[in-house]
Amino acid sequence: MSAEHPFWEIWAKTLRHWGMHTLAASLLEAAGPLTTLGAQVLYLSQPVLSSIMPRNHTDALATMLDNPAETQQFIIFLRENSVP
Repeated sequence: MSAEHPFWEIWAKTLRHWGMHTLAASLLEAAGPLTTLGAQVLYLSQPVLSSIMPRNHTDALATMLDNPAETQQFIIFLRENSVP
């Protein structure tokens, strides 16, 4: 697990468990600039999401979505680590 992106392995493992890692990578790629909007929605909905997802995960996800280069790195991470 990368110290720079400590949650990526957890997210990838969960997505692989549900068989959604490829779909997630494709959706992130197709969303392009809309990921920034998704980040803003996450920031605003953190109080509601805190009951189902730890705040540090929502912060990290929103930060990743807010940065196109980091989102692209996560897409690559999901695709390169697609074998369980």
